[in-house]
Amino acid sequence: MRLGVLTGGGDCPGLNPALRAVVMRAMDFGDECVGIKLGWGGLINGDTVPLTIDVVDDIISRGGTILESSRTNPFKREQDLQATLDHIQELKLDVIIALGGEDTLGVAHKLFKLGVHTVGVPKTMDNDLNRTDYTFGFDSAVQVATDAADRLRDTARSHRRVMVLEVMGRHAGWVALETGVAGGADWILIPEEPLDLDEMCGHLGKLRERGKHHGLVVVSEGVEVTEADHTAAHTDDFGHVVLRERGVGEFVAKEIEERAGFETRLAVLGHIVRGGAPTAFDRMLATRLGIRAVDLAHEGKFGYMASLTNNQYVGVPLEQAVAELKTVPHELYQEIKTLFK
Repeated sequence: MRLGVLTGGGDCPGLNPALRAVVMRAMDFGDECVGIKLGWGGLINGDTVPLTIDVVDDIISRGGTILESSRTNPFKREQDLQATLDHIQELKLDVIIALGGEDTLGVAHKLFKLGVHTVGVPKTMDNDLNRTDYTFGFDSAVQVATDAADRLRDTARSHRRVMVLEVMGRHAGWVALETGVAGGADWILIPEEPLDLDEMCGHLGKLRERGKHHGLVVVSEGVEVTEADHTAAHTDDFGHVVLRERGVGEFVAKEIEERAGFETRLAVLGHIVRGGAPTAFDRMLATRLGIRAVDLAHEGKFGYMASLTNNQYVGVPLEQAVAELKTVPHELYQEIKTLFK
């Protein structure tokens, strides 16, 4: 087989280990791997590079993606879709292995319905893809964010402040939730739960009453804050608002200062959690998923995604993986709130 391999959407740790595994597993079958540059944009423009063992052998510890990435949507313009289909034919690609999140794999699913042989690999630091227990990039992001939370808590204690840590998370609060728990946060705000400033600030006030004069609040950038939403104007190719313009963390910090009387400081991690070496967990996860993706191609399971389900590496339909996001259940958030004491 001739396999076209691409990485789409935001980069995250684990992409390079997955690429390495795809190439190494493909060698077992005598396949040829063609690297597609800049996500789906590479198929629109016909921008490819050879993917060989010499290229991928030493990239398991590298962050980012050697193929580069973009948020290009080939279905946004008819001419881009036609160019994509034409280049798949010209390059004689038997299968497209797409490493990405909901948008990238959503495109893979749409192309499959048009007759293109596609296989997906679940990558997103948000951990919000359905039908897989974990996506690679998530564990690495949480590790970086937790380290930041630990450092901020030290400063909060030293200056009697409440530190607000804003982390990535558009629709799903998994990064904020796990960072908050691991970092000993005094409150966690996630997109799945309505913002209740009175409840949060009331709790922070109780901290002072029991003699604790500092605090840490972890907030996901996707939390709905009416006062901040009016600044969101720009969208990407998939129609998603550019969240950095909303200033959610800044809004929360100001509200805490005004309502609870704490001096506050804000730290926005943003893209810091995207780069850097993947954790051992993400290296293993990405590697196993990459191997499984090639196996799915040889099993003829096109329109499928490699998945970690109940600690087993299996294939699941792309349609089910992208149908709806995997978000934090209300029951889990309520359980975690027992830690807010």
